[in-house]
Amino acid sequence: MKRFLPILTAALLLAPAIAAACTNLLVTPGASADGSTIITYTCDGEFHPILTHVPAADHEPGEMLELRHWDGVLLGEIPQVPHTYATTRLMNEHQVVIAETTFDGRLELRNPDGMLPYWTLMRLAVERSRTAREAVETMTALVAEHGYRSTGESFSIGDPGEAWILEMVGTGPGGEGAAWVARRLPDGMISAHANMARIGTFPMDDPENCLYSDNVVSLAVERGYYDPDSGEEFSFRRAYGPVTPQTLRYTATRVWSLFRRAAPSLGLSPDFHRAVPGAEPYPLWIEPDAKLSLADVFDLMRDHYEGTEFDMTAGVDAGPFGTPNRWRPMTWDSAGGGVCSWERPVSTQQTGFSFVAQCRRSLPDPIGGLMWYGVDDTYTTCYVPVYCGADAVPPSFAVGTLDEFSWDSAWWIFNFTANFANLKYSYMIEDIRQVQRELEGGMLARQAAVESAAVALAADAPGQLSGYLTDYTVNQGEMVTRRWRALGETLIRKYNDGYVQNRPGRAEEAGYPRSWLDSVEKLRPGRFELPAGGDSIKVDLPY
Repeated sequence: MKRFLPILTAALLLAPAIAAACTNLLVTPGASADGSTIITYTCDGEFHPILTHVPAADHEPGEMLELRHWDGVLLGEIPQVPHTYATTRLMNEHQVVIAETTFDGRLELRNPDGMLPYWTLMRLAVERSRTAREAVETMTALVAEHGYRSTGESFSIGDPGEAWILEMVGTGPGGEGAAWVARRLPDGMISAHANMARIGTFPMDDPENCLYSDNVVSLAVERGYYDPDSGEEFSFRRAYGPVTPQTLRYTATRVWSLFRRAAPSLGLSPDFHRAVPGAEPYPLWIEPDAKLSLADVFDLMRDHYEGTEFDMTAGVDAGPFGTPNRWRPMTWDSAGGGVCSWERPVSTQQTGFSFVAQCRRSLPDPIGGLMWYGVDDTYTTCYVPVYCGADAVPPSFAVGTLDEFSWDSAWWIFNFTANFANLKYSYMIEDIRQVQRELEGGMLARQAAVESAAVALAADAPGQLSGYLTDYTVNQGEMVTRRWRALGETLIRKYNDGYVQNRPGRAEEAGYPRSWLDSVEKLRPGRFELPAGGDSIKVDLPY
């Protein structure tokens, strides 16, 4: 009997490092400016991502697939399917894309005997599914047969026609299958999730739009999470995803910020994510005030709560130059005996990679499926187009290790630039964003012409289409990597030793913002003040 071990990306192999640290935004075709389904993913954690392309493959009858844990331990094997689809990261050749965030939930429901952790489920789903609904059915059938190994998980699943949210928990040590519910977003709506279960009550008689496991209610009753005699309608979120004030702040604030920016007219209150008693949870989906363009979505994924009372670029905690980054751990014991917590934004320095995936029914699959891919922090990255019809990825995105810095690795180059910017953030971020806008704006402007040529090739010379899309994908990725290395080198020269060289070779003293100096004086009164009288005071020294 033949054995086959799937190729897993470094990010998925290191899944425990990224648990409870990701953000997804889902946009249905009717809510996007160009009719795309858009799925976003920030995959956050301490790891070096490796972008890979896995070609489609046929498999022999009786072939088995080995399943391994992230550390290489063999968990078991399952039957391989006759054919697996080509995939790049978490998008396949049929424009099916999957993303996730971990909500953990009831930790006692994790089943260490299950064979399928969430990252393996995602990989199997994109290899085996032609539609988003089929991906839901594939994932849930697999866990029913082979067991679910992870804690609570929310999955975003999209194809050119629709978007789904699937939420799943285990059944405890030695248990079978999983408890889960999946909902299809109504067209014209957007949704988001960020490490918190989002599906509350749901219809049990609408199989076109809502699917669920047979045990989703009975397991909660058995475990004491839900009392059917209480008079309350069953809620997946309430039963399987209990929260605390800290977890609400960590999770729901991100959903609130994405929604309040996409639909300011709703006037969504911060009360829920601040754990105000009686506050209403945010809806599972909303209608945006205006249809979202691709550039709008890029911008939403770069959120630090700017312009709100939670703005991470303001206040003494942002330092003299307004950095939105807060170093881990997130919480600490306060001097008064309580617990304090930093805010957790959508855009964070802990991001390993992120993507904004477009699925478009107006174009052939190889062209319509487009993953705009970036490494490191979303705010300081540059998204590059990776077509699902390409059969190779940019080399600089496919190499590197966390253990050794390398100028050959796009991830290290973006990390270098982002980390250096923390020294004088409010200055350097303007240089970074200028290059980011130039590059992304250029690629967005060229997209229509590139895809028009690709459509012509698909009709007249289909054998050349893959080569064309591959060349464009690789060339754009390598161009961005080169430009970002040059940007990093410019920042070192321009901001050397705290000076600002607005003209090469001419260092200018920039000092600190007046507001920050006022804070220093207030926090350390008299410490830096010179004697009254200044230059008029004469001092006799004993020499």
